[in-house]
Amino acid sequence: MTSVALRAARLADIPAVLDFWKVAAEDTNRADSDSAPALERLLERDPGALLLAEVDGQIVGSLIAGWDGWRCHLYRFAVHPDQRRRGIGRALLDAAERRFAGFGGHRADAMVLADNTIAHPAWAASGYAPQPEWARWVKPLPGVGSRNGHPI
Repeated sequence: MTSVALRAARLADIPAVLDFWKVAAEDTNRADSDSAPALERLLERDPGALLLAEVDGQIVGSLIAGWDGWRCHLYRFAVHPDQRRRGIGRALLDAAERRFAGFGGHRADAMVLADNTIAHPAWAASGYAPQPEWARWVKPLPGVGSRNGHPI
């Protein structure tokens, strides 16, 4: 296999990232939150947050490693189906954890769909575990909306 290169996304990558998520990410019906304007806001606020893995110049993995100054949050962890089980996910998680350590972060949390059983072993292999005593509570903000009756 050709070596994997990791780097932070740039504004010019946004169309390719959105296309990649349609192929590689779970819960791909997120048009309101997975949009060019949303990614532009992310990259403008935190240019290093969206990590990409590439092979031969093609995106094969992604992970948003968000730091809000208090907590370390992981979102949109995806590896191309043809590239899974080759260490790409582990490399992305390791890069995110190094990023968080550089900020002084102590613990990372991940947004993982309960039904995304394909991803559960990858998270577990990297030392992550669900916290059954916690639940995600959400509220759509004015002007943001919802999809299928659920907050985005």
